[in-house]
Amino acid sequence: MPGSFKEKLGNSVRQATPRALKTIWWIFRITATISLVMFLLKYTGMLIWISALVSPVFHLFGLPGDAAMAYVSGYFINVYSCVAVVSTISLTAREMTILGAMTLAAHAIPVETAVQHKTGSPSWYCVTVRTLGSLALGIALNLVLPGRPESWGEQTAALSEIPLIAIQGDFWPLFKAWLLGLLKLTVWMTCLIWLLNVLQRILYEFNLMEKVSMAFKPLLRLFGLGEKTSFLWIVANLVGLSYGSAIMLDEAERGNLSVRDINLLNTHIGISHSNLEDLLLVSALGGVWYVILLSRWVLVTILVWMLRFFMYLCHPTK
Repeated sequence: MPGSFKEKLGNSVRQATPRALKTIWWIFRITATISLVMFLLKYTGMLIWISALVSPVFHLFGLPGDAAMAYVSGYFINVYSCVAVVSTISLTAREMTILGAMTLAAHAIPVETAVQHKTGSPSWYCVTVRTLGSLALGIALNLVLPGRPESWGEQTAALSEIPLIAIQGDFWPLFKAWLLGLLKLTVWMTCLIWLLNVLQRILYEFNLMEKVSMAFKPLLRLFGLGEKTSFLWIVANLVGLSYGSAIMLDEAERGNLSVRDINLLNTHIGISHSNLEDLLLVSALGGVWYVILLSRWVLVTILVWMLRFFMYLCHPTK
C-alpha cells in the first residue's frame, strides 16, 4: 500500500506539471501585457483623467469622486491596486463596504475574462454580467445601508481642468518598482497554480472528487449550480479565477462539465470569488465583510436562477 500511495502521488505530480506550466505561461503573458498598459496609463496620468471622467456617476453609489480612481484601478488591474488607492483617501465604513462589494464583483476584468472565455463562456457575457452586477450592487447597497448621504458637499473638478497627460514622476524608478512587483506576482502565481493542479490530480487519483462534490451539494443546489462544479467553486472562492485558471481549463477540457454548467458557474464565480484573501483585504480597510459577501451571494443566486429559467425556456427538455 505505501508503494501504491507513492506511485499515485508521483503520477499526480507528473500529470499536473505540464498542464500547470502551460497555463502559467498563458496567464503570465496576459497579466504582464495588461499590467504594462496600466503602468503606462498611471505613469502618464491618463488613469487619473479616466477616473475623473466616471467620478460624477459615483454619487449614485453613495461614494465620493475620489473612489472612482480606486474602482477603475481595481476593475482593470486587481483588488490590490484598488486597496493601494483606497489607502490614500478617506472613506467611511459604509463607503468602503459599497466600494468593496463593487470591486470584488468586478476586478481584473481583462485577465479573468480571458480565463472565463477559455473555459467556454463568451467574453461579452462575462464582462456584461460582472460590470452590470457591480453597478447594481453599488446602487442597491447605497439604497439599503443606513446613513445614505442626501447631498454631496464636495465639488468634483471639471474634466476640462484635468490634463489628459500628466507625467507622475521619474520613469526608471517607477518602472523598476513595477517590474519587481510583476516578478513577485509571477513567483507566487507559479507556485500556487502548480500546487492547485497537483491537488486536483490527487483528488482524482485517490477517487476523492466525488466525495468533495457530495459535501457541497446542498449549498450548490441553493445557488443553482451543478454538483460537478463543486471543486471549481471551492477553488474560485479560495484563490480566485486567475490562480485557479489551470484547474478550470483542465476540467473544461476533460469534458466533465457541460456548457450549461460552465455558464452557470461562470455567472456565479464571476461576481463572487476569492472570498478569503480579497475579502480580508477589503475588511481590513473598514468594509463590513458579511455585507460584502452576502450581497454578492444574493445577487449571483438571483442571476443564476434567472439564467436557468431562460435556459429552460430555450430547451425545456434539458
